[in-house]
Amino acid sequence: MPSITPGYLYTFAALIAVSSLLIFSFMAYANTLRTVSEANKLKDLMDYVAAEGTELLTLTLKTNATSEDYLQMPTTIGDKQYWIRFRNDSSRAWLEGGLGNTPVEESELRVYLPSEVSATGYYIGGYGAAHLECSLNGSVPQITISSGSD
Repeated sequence: MPSITPGYLYTFAALIAVSSLLIFSFMAYANTLRTVSEANKLKDLMDYVAAEGTELLTLTLKTNATSEDYLQMPTTIGDKQYWIRFRNDSSRAWLEGGLGNTPVEESELRVYLPSEVSATGYYIGGYGAAHLECSLNGSVPQITISSGSD
């Protein structure tokens, strides 16, 4: 019976260990690329919604009438659900978003709206078109986002 020397076994074990490390490194790198790509797509979508909202705000201020629009939204970004919502404080308003199905406090992705407005509402991806509505509440413009099915 031929015998396998221990040197070959150690070489084989080291080869398996190095191969495993390389495979897991490439998998982690691919996941990082996918995450960055999904975040960029979400940012582009938020820019689109903010631009449409700004257009509606301008129309509302010029005509002194309520305006609304339905925006076609993707159901998912990559294979993940997403959410966007309007927020404001005493000085500015912004649109924030994130990946997942639950809005979280203090999202890192923000798009600021150009004027002082009262901004409310949220939209979770996968629930139809987004409904933007702008109106005047006294002299303060108000913008709301919701699911188109609401």
